[in-house]
Amino acid sequence: MKMSKHRILIVDDDASIRSVLREALSGNYQITLAKDGFEALAILEKEPIELVITDLMMPGMTGLEMMQKVKQSQPGLGFLVITAYGTIETAVNALKQGAFDFITKPFSISQLESRINRCFEIENLIEENRELKRQLKTGMSTKSLIGNSPAMERLWQQIMIVAKSDAPVLIEGESGTGKELVAQAIHDNSSRDKQAFLKINCSAIPETLFESTLFGHEKGAYTSATKMNKGFFEEAHLGTFLLDEITEMPLAMQAKLLRVLQEGKIMRVGSSQEISVDVRIIATTNRNLKKMVEENGFRQDLFYRLNVFPITVSALRDRIEDIPVLAVHFLERFKSKYGYERKEFNHDVIEFLSAQKWEGNVRQLENAVERAILYSQDAEILTLEHFSACHQPHTAAPKTNSNSQNESIPLTTIAEMEKNMIYRALEETANNRTKAADILGISVRTLRNKLNEYAKK
Repeated sequence: MKMSKHRILIVDDDASIRSVLREALSGNYQITLAKDGFEALAILEKEPIELVITDLMMPGMTGLEMMQKVKQSQPGLGFLVITAYGTIETAVNALKQGAFDFITKPFSISQLESRINRCFEIENLIEENRELKRQLKTGMSTKSLIGNSPAMERLWQQIMIVAKSDAPVLIEGESGTGKELVAQAIHDNSSRDKQAFLKINCSAIPETLFESTLFGHEKGAYTSATKMNKGFFEEAHLGTFLLDEITEMPLAMQAKLLRVLQEGKIMRVGSSQEISVDVRIIATTNRNLKKMVEENGFRQDLFYRLNVFPITVSALRDRIEDIPVLAVHFLERFKSKYGYERKEFNHDVIEFLSAQKWEGNVRQLENAVERAILYSQDAEILTLEHFSACHQPHTAAPKTNSNSQNESIPLTTIAEMEKNMIYRALEETANNRTKAADILGISVRTLRNKLNEYAKK
């Protein structure tokens, strides 16, 4: 089956840039061009665009002005802003007004494609969060936090208990276990559910941007600060603020965050006036925070402020009872995504999936099901060969039958494939981790963590 390409609108007053981007991206995406914001608005009224890539500074209407107009009628449409003015103010302002990301000129096509891919990758997660908000009013989710295992029942009990309070919550768990969905569930079941739920990934914010991002800044606080900007704490007033990967916050900012938690007041950069804020804080981490405190990598006083109500999200290997229902859920989702009316698992697939280690947890299981569906093409039955093929792309899929006990398929295939891909990317880029991460579609931090894992084994 031939899959339809994502539709991208490129808006730039420079004809040469439009031409270069169309030529570079048209192989993977369906590209539409607009020379300015006015033409873009006309196109968006009649064409189903999924992502807008727009220059920031254009005559007649800036990229941000155009985005503001579009967001009024299409609030869910993604925007990627291109700017030659990579200042603190423009970066923070673009993100706060609804842009998915920004990229500063000059940039490479691979850098641009990496950001485009991230936008479409989180599209499903955003939709899941919307569905979660609708369904959590009944007290349980049938979409995002899926499972009936004892571990999931305990998790839901904790969510419903802490949601009735304003206590800070620290959510710990391995990558891919759904910590962000737990935070969303807490917010949606709380008295703050009608207010903002804002989130930032602490590993994605440059250290120089941290204070301005969290607390805002006054006009003139920096050379480029031509107007006042509120920070995320002010924007989240009366709502919930999720600090994802809290362990990546610099120690200097940890001290300032502690003060906000203690006093409920923030101060914009460049101001001496305190502003009271009422914000519920939720933090997540996939690291051992107690160990980091012992090693002076995280402030002990902040740890105790955040750890009022700790929640640990179980790894998938500790709730294997949930694997069948998760696998079927992902099967149904990707059948719809790729336009398949009929597809189902062969009888021994679930047994095979339940036997895996799933070091990447629910996210890894989701990826495995999606890849198997892509490998299966028009076949209506997903077999072990389809999963083996996507785990071992350079070897023929072994022949199996219902009496083989799956002995021909190694249980560590996924982890080995991932490891081989990482080393191959490093080899092709002469050990340049930034380029390798770009090729793999992951962050440099994730690549670094993976290499550290391999070094310990």
